[in-house]
Amino acid sequence: MKLKVLWPGKTRNVDIRNLQDYYLRRINQIESCELIETKDVKGLSEKDGERIKEIEAKGLEKHFKDDYIICLFDKGKEMNSEEFAHFLDRTSISSARAITFVVGGFLGLAERVLDRADTLLSLSKMTFSHELSRLMVLEQIYRSLTIARGKQYAK
Repeated sequence: MKLKVLWPGKTRNVDIRNLQDYYLRRINQIESCELIETKDVKGLSEKDGERIKEIEAKGLEKHFKDDYIICLFDKGKEMNSEEFAHFLDRTSISSARAITFVVGGFLGLAERVLDRADTLLSLSKMTFSHELSRLMVLEQIYRSLTIARGKQYAK
């Protein structure tokens, strides 16, 4: 299984970034996982939201290839950790394509990126910052890999 996680820009919060690195190392002990931080949009304000999302989309789409795309989206499908582990395992078995998780910036993802997704996934009905969402998806990928392999992971 080849995993990729994409998002625009670097994580600015040092504590979150350290935890992201921790989970990425743990994931890579089980499966190959590449973290790709695309170029951040500079010089535009939030009122230019659609333009920002389109610029971010171009940077993200360069890395899609023929991957199985999973976009984080607040209206996506919710799963508990066991369901997510089974989903990820089934997806890797049924497809030889890389599995790519896409996390949007602070404004979310452009409509065309969501349309390209094979799966829309919601982490929760609650709203989280985009930086915290990055960490949470890495933790859930790690958790799902340990569940699928029958390894112990704290609850």
